[in-house]
Amino acid sequence: MQLKNDLLLRAARGEAVERTPVWLMRQAGRILPEYRAVRESLSGFKELVETPEFAAEVTIQPVDILDVDAAIIFSDILVVPEAMGCTYEMIEKRGPIFPNTIRSEEDMRKLRVADPHEHLHYVLDAIKITKRALNGRVPLIGFAGAPWTILAYMVEGSGSKTFSHARGMLYTNPRLAHQLLRMITDTTIAYLKAQVEAGANLIQIFDSWAGILSPAHYRQFALPYISEICNAIRNVPVTVFAKGAFFAMEDFSKLNCETIGVDWNMEVNKVRQQVGPNKTLQGNMDPCLLYSSFETIQDETIKMLKEFGPHRHIANLGHGVYPDTDPEKVKCFVQTVKEFSPILKSEGV
Repeated sequence: MQLKNDLLLRAARGEAVERTPVWLMRQAGRILPEYRAVRESLSGFKELVETPEFAAEVTIQPVDILDVDAAIIFSDILVVPEAMGCTYEMIEKRGPIFPNTIRSEEDMRKLRVADPHEHLHYVLDAIKITKRALNGRVPLIGFAGAPWTILAYMVEGSGSKTFSHARGMLYTNPRLAHQLLRMITDTTIAYLKAQVEAGANLIQIFDSWAGILSPAHYRQFALPYISEICNAIRNVPVTVFAKGAFFAMEDFSKLNCETIGVDWNMEVNKVRQQVGPNKTLQGNMDPCLLYSSFETIQDETIKMLKEFGPHRHIANLGHGVYPDTDPEKVKCFVQTVKEFSPILKSEGV
């Protein structure tokens, strides 16, 4: 299907664009009253994720309401461990809880390398429904968690400030950690390939807990598996977003990916020097900016656009939008990008 708006894909590939494309991580979610209305009609988060028609509906809402340049399929990175046999519960105001963790060989024997068409069909169905409903308006982003981040949840059993059990395994039983990472990677590659076959136009890999590892451990237990995923997904552009991994930017420059996500703790000029001119950068506005005044949002957004420059940039936040953000502030951010980036391009700033 011919896309009416392919700015995101052209920017990712380093092609000429009329303006900077813009979307937001977690744009489909709690900031929108329309999302909350759908969510409240169901038993909870997991039912929404696992019901393709509803997942497609909330995926499209930000395109209609916020006027972003891409949709991202409404799902969760934790569908992968669930498909592998390590189920989770999503507890309101607490986050994900895994009743059974993976900390031994015996625990590992309960897992499988998931078949996406059998165990994750609901995500693939949601992608197909969304693609039909979008009718080529904007690209659709598919995604998965990076293997290290998925391992962190499976071993820890929940979110954590330290992930001490998961990080401890890297010291006490590195062989088991690599076995688990191998299974997660094999599942993730098959899953992402299936997302592309179902209609995803771009893939994003989220390494949400990259920043809690030492550089040495990141290069041993995280980077090789991300590299393998990037090498396997070649039909569409790939974005790697590793929160807090400022120490790995030069390593990311060597990945077989088109775009590197930049969080708000990173300095744009330094990142560009580290990754070179042949990668697109995505980001990196602080989500807390959207609590400020409309004038401040406009000023800081223009400042961000000038820092990145008019080429090889996808405007986004440096992490997901926070749930208590005013949607009108998000619209201000989006519209400022759309209105100012052509001026930046024409002036060659």
